[in-house]
Amino acid sequence: MYGDTAAMRKRVMQLREQGLEIRAMADRLVSQAESVPWHGRAAESMRTRIKDRASHLREAASFHDSAAESLDKHVHEIDRLQEAISTVERKAATLTADARARTAALEADDSGRAPSDEDTVLAQFVAPPAGHKDWLTVSLPGL
Repeated sequence: MYGDTAAMRKRVMQLREQGLEIRAMADRLVSQAESVPWHGRAAESMRTRIKDRASHLREAASFHDSAAESLDKHVHEIDRLQEAISTVERKAATLTADARARTAALEADDSGRAPSDEDTVLAQFVAPPAGHKDWLTVSLPGL
């Protein structure tokens, strides 16, 4: 299938780390605002604004988490499809090689017997490129 899953996994980890860093930044910001030895209405207004800004930072962190989760699901789906492609490729290679061998043996033995319809289809099969998504739609006898 398509896509560099190693690079995608690296990006998933980066997104998760960035989410953690943003949350930690929000926590530090609130903590620093709370520890300022300043009192009065202006101080409370500042602390309220900082808490509001920190909630926006936490929201941004949750967006990073959501993006990481979505990308991680995508990577798992790519892995699943790549495995399915690989399985079909292996089975098709075995089926077509066996059919070609049986067809060649029939041609060599001068018995006049014709290959089966299945072997004819299998022997004439033209495979898609290795790893191509077209393998997901291949339909062969015995597959």
